[in-house]
Amino acid sequence: MLRKLLVLALWLPAWALAQSYPTKPVRIVLPFGPGGVADITTRTIAPKMSEGLGQQVLVENMPGAGGIRAAETVARADPDGHTLLLLTNGNAVSQALFKSLPYDPLNDFAMISTVGYFSMVIVSGANSKYKTLQDVIAAAKQNPGKLNIGTITPGGTQHLAGELFRSSAGMDALVVPHKTTGEVVIGVRNGNLDVGVDFIAPLISGIKAGDLRALAVTAGKRQPQLPDVPTAQEAGVKGYDVASWNALAAPAKTPRAAIDRVQRELAKALTDPEVQKRFADLGVEGRTSTPEQLREFFVSESKRWSRVVESAKIPKQ
Repeated sequence: MLRKLLVLALWLPAWALAQSYPTKPVRIVLPFGPGGVADITTRTIAPKMSEGLGQQVLVENMPGAGGIRAAETVARADPDGHTLLLLTNGNAVSQALFKSLPYDPLNDFAMISTVGYFSMVIVSGANSKYKTLQDVIAAAKQNPGKLNIGTITPGGTQHLAGELFRSSAGMDALVVPHKTTGEVVIGVRNGNLDVGVDFIAPLISGIKAGDLRALAVTAGKRQPQLPDVPTAQEAGVKGYDVASWNALAAPAKTPRAAIDRVQRELAKALTDPEVQKRFADLGVEGRTSTPEQLREFFVSESKRWSRVVESAKIPKQ
């Protein structure tokens, strides 16, 4: 009888929190400015999660400092489930890119769930001699150090995807990061860049208009927006499977009841037909996970991209 009472005493606070949470608006902090894929996807699920949680879910853009500002804000927030972080590839690679961080990317956060995955695409210009990915690889091997790959954001997802493509294909090529996707597109179209690597969403209009030629998608499976475009693996780059991703996390020590509630409402939001259509238009595959699965995935991604950073000799900031 005493054991039952002790179990009940331990269970009741968690049950009470699960029933009462949230007690005020929930804030999702993004390490990006407005208008990008991550911003749009978060703003797509926020209203649906608001319906389920019974409180408004607010999206706050906090760009700058390589995502450090947003992550530190959430890491230092009250661990009550009312302040969440949109976790990304950038968080997983941050320890490899920065000499020091004001927080621990893994242990200062309570993982909740993955939200979505989005592939990138490797493109050449419409008038380029590179009509397949194998054309690019062959040219790079015949002319070591001559071929260039355009990406954006030094140390960012697209840059690292370009570096991993170069190394996975065994090419002696130069990966050239630019400030904007527009600069990459112009460089590819006028031939100053041999190929470019970026997310599908900002390139799809150029591909459909015939200004860009899609050579391969970076993810391990073909994408609905480009069903006839092979994966890089199908095109001959063994083991190359790269998709950007985002997820939700809370400050460490956030009660599990709050974590589970957010995870459930996120999962419901991702089954909404309007959300699914919007995600499909953006080239995003909505997919949830358990907190434990996300933690394991985060550790794996950190190790993977740290190796890429080291191989590319990207200096720490």
